[in-house]
Amino acid sequence: MASSPLAGSLLVAVGWLAVAVLGLVPTNNAFFARRIAFPLGAAAGVALAAFGLQAVWLPPQILTLPLGLPDLPFHLRVDPLAGFFLMLLGSVSAGISVYAAGYFGNEPSGRLTLISLQYHVFLASMAFVLLADDAYLFMVAWETMALSSYFLVITDHQQPAIRSAGFLYLLIAHLGAIAILLCFGVLHGGRGDYTFDALRAAQLQPAWATVAFLLAFFGFGAKAGMLPLHAWLPEAHPAAPSPVSALMSGIMLKTAIYGMVRVIFDLIGNLRWEWGMVVLTVGAATTLFGVLYALMQHDLKRLLAYHSVENIGIILLGLGMSMVFIGFGHAAAGVLALIAALYHTLNHAVFKGLLFLGAGSILHATGLRNLNDMGGLIRGMPRTAFYFLIGALAISALPPLNGFVSEWLTFQAALQATILQHGVVRSLLPLFAATLALAGALTAMCFVKVYGIAFLGQAREPAHRTPVPHAGDAGRMERYGMAWLAAGCFVLGLFPSSFLLMLNRVGVSLTGQGLSEEALAGSGWLWLVPTSAGQASYSPVIFLVVIAAATLLTFLLVRRFYHGRVRFAAPWDCGYPEQTSRMQDTADAFGQPIRHVFGPLYRMDRRLPGPEDAEPRYSLKVEDRHWYWLYLPVARAAEFVSSKIALLQQGRISIYLLYSFITLIALLVFVR
Repeated sequence: MASSPLAGSLLVAVGWLAVAVLGLVPTNNAFFARRIAFPLGAAAGVALAAFGLQAVWLPPQILTLPLGLPDLPFHLRVDPLAGFFLMLLGSVSAGISVYAAGYFGNEPSGRLTLISLQYHVFLASMAFVLLADDAYLFMVAWETMALSSYFLVITDHQQPAIRSAGFLYLLIAHLGAIAILLCFGVLHGGRGDYTFDALRAAQLQPAWATVAFLLAFFGFGAKAGMLPLHAWLPEAHPAAPSPVSALMSGIMLKTAIYGMVRVIFDLIGNLRWEWGMVVLTVGAATTLFGVLYALMQHDLKRLLAYHSVENIGIILLGLGMSMVFIGFGHAAAGVLALIAALYHTLNHAVFKGLLFLGAGSILHATGLRNLNDMGGLIRGMPRTAFYFLIGALAISALPPLNGFVSEWLTFQAALQATILQHGVVRSLLPLFAATLALAGALTAMCFVKVYGIAFLGQAREPAHRTPVPHAGDAGRMERYGMAWLAAGCFVLGLFPSSFLLMLNRVGVSLTGQGLSEEALAGSGWLWLVPTSAGQASYSPVIFLVVIAAATLLTFLLVRRFYHGRVRFAAPWDCGYPEQTSRMQDTADAFGQPIRHVFGPLYRMDRRLPGPEDAEPRYSLKVEDRHWYWLYLPVARAAEFVSSKIALLQQGRISIYLLYSFITLIALLVFVR
């Protein structure tokens, strides 16, 4: 066992790299990749979670490795913030890796070894992003993370749509990386070195600090999927294998949140409330956009991808509120908002990973991703239906599961707006909280649609009306992976006070202040008291007991007073001779009220059946307006500029020598 969290975390990261390489030695070592690699990677994840949890409670530890360039060695550091995210990475990846052991078990040998290589390099690169203590190592790990995830996205690269989705992801990822690199350049300012200690010590003018903030917000926001840089998520997630989608949405997006918090709260520091208002505005727009477009989706994985956009917006709401409070000098309220954002970061990693794994089991068993083709899956896939239900309840923020706790804490942070002296900002914070409330209601509606259409009722297509056999349910390893994350939804929801103490340590390490640990500890594990018991408190255990007692009492009363008095008869069928799958709501019909109310936000392409159609069918396609407002104009402009620059390529050496001569003359004239 390693003697320190830093050494142990480094050992785990190197171990993931070793697992990646061992799958290739000897050539195409399929036995290792199929039987050993993923379980071993899961065990490493559990160890990393333990080291990260230990690091939260210890002083920062640093280490310099004899690697890198002569004047730029690799610096490593683990502190409470890095420890929290290492715990997130290790615990969530453990469940996903166990699931992947079953999911990828039937892959061909050559393809499986490549997946194992890229998968574990992806995990190791995310660990090095969290451990990096200088800009050089951070960017190396960041680019490795982007490239390894790109190759995982295009696993089925024979399909043009998947290659296109991978290219879009890589393009936006590199645009974000350029912004991050420029941010480090601004922080460096031509002085000192590129260690994070040197960047912290740099004294920036307010204007340059704002430039660094905007670059960091743009760069990390591109990887996180915030509006309007979200376009890669609904394309890449359906293209990638489901365990990879779970890793990307559950963990990789959170490394972007880590980078945002590390650079803005730690390296730049001196937070300004104006920055917080920018983050709040973008976060509110991202939240509403994500949930509204998720409601319109038929593809289950695209729907989950848009909900990742929504939840990134919720996290940004917490970070923005934290920056506003700290900028106005109210550090305690700022720490509460920061804790809410980080708690939701962890919660989203758990329940979104669970939902993507459930979608993967459905895809494995039925070959379906379109909700309009599903129905009645609970009969053939009862275990998958149970785990998916837990994830759906958690993401819908229903107590006593984990999604409720972090959103409730975000509301509690917004209620602290009364302490602000700025009247306009004090009035706007409740409006941002109302955005979160609306998004929560729409999320619940969306997952009522998903669960009802996919698992309940009857199968909609003739080929799938025979119930899925028991063998079609998730395999043993897949069930273990989903059970791990489902248990996380309960643990994070039932015992939030313990995690609040841990996150308070992170807040203290970043701001120098925190919530009262005596008050937090005094409330005990039964009650969650973020500020004071007189203002707000919540007990998930008591809530669960009340639900169980009410359910039991209702059952007993029904058994006592109505048992034996129930008359069974065929229900009234409104005059229809039989109930068929055509009488069930489709995904289109379920979203029609929202589509009617928020119609201007959508770009809709309707196709009505015509007399020439052999089988009349109504179709509706909802498209993202950002493609037509932003992405396509930029693409056309780039193509136009490229076509003009291409005129310089004449293919004649004399022309190229002329260019060199003109450049030399210009340098002699203008450079002294």
